Amino acid sequence: MDIKAVEESYARWAPVYDRTFGAVTRAGRRRAVQFINAREGNVLEVGVGTGLSLQHYAPHLKVTGIDFSHDMLKKAEAKVQEMNLSHVEALRQMDARQLDFPDNAFDTVAAMHVLSVVPEPEQVMREIARVLKPGGKLVVTNHFKSGKGVRASLERLSAPLANVIGWHSDFELETILKDDRLRIEQQESLPPLGMMTFLVLEKHQNN
Repeated sequence: MDIKAVEESYARWAPVYDRTFGAVTRAGRRRAVQFINAREGNVLEVGVGTGLSLQHYAPHLKVTGIDFSHDMLKKAEAKVQEMNLSHVEALRQMDARQLDFPDNAFDTVAAMHVLSVVPEPEQVMREIARVLKPGGKLVVTNHFKSGKGVRASLERLSAPLANVIGWHSDFELETILKDDRLRIEQQESLPPLGMMTFLVLEKHQNN
């Protein structure tokens, strides 16, 4: 999926995202934020979208959100203003493949339902690992390819539509596990029907 296709897809979806994909991914966002709220420090949310998670972060955190889509960010900015979300320090337009942050800048990085829509997810993971502090946590929620059954058949059928629907139904977990600085610490299946996965990865202390 190329970056222009991503931008066009989310420009189309921005007006209805909260009621469509936002509803489907609600369980994943809640689980991720629940985990993050038990932590301290600063948080980077990669692919903040329309800001559906922003109001749920605990006030003691310092949250920065990035997204490539201007249309999505406008909606996120409106939420921050309307709800007076003082814990949100910044919302920035940015390509996740080239994060404009220094090394070891964040205690926690959240990537909720975004890794299967970005171009070059391996490069995005390298950038996340770079800006995450040693000992920091990467919290991921995403759909990953199923190896069998009806779900696998549906994923194969919808795979050619990736640029239209804005996500890869055949996205494999191994795609995001190639950076040896990050290790899986926790993994859970999430509703609906176990289609989504919750992951926590930790950055090695010596990296």
